[in-house]
Amino acid sequence: MSYGNKQYYVYIITNKSNKVLYIGITNNLRRRMYEHKNKLAEGFSMKYNLDKLVYYEMTEDVQSALTREKQLKNWHRKW
Repeated sequence: MSYGNKQYYVYIITNKSNKVLYIGITNNLRRRMYEHKNKLAEGFSMKYNLDKLVYYEMTEDVQSALTREKQLKNWHRKW
């Protein structure tokens, strides 16, 4: 599935103590981080005060982003 030349991002954010991770996808990383930092994104990230970007990667289609997000979410936390 392609939506033109759009870029998608898979990203990982955490809180100040780096104890909680959130993995998500977006087509506008700058806007999405603004939402997280300003508590405009209700849910898990707001509940745990997740607003620090620790990792991101870019893909060229939404399906690749969804596949990568799923892969990252299946990783074990103890590295």
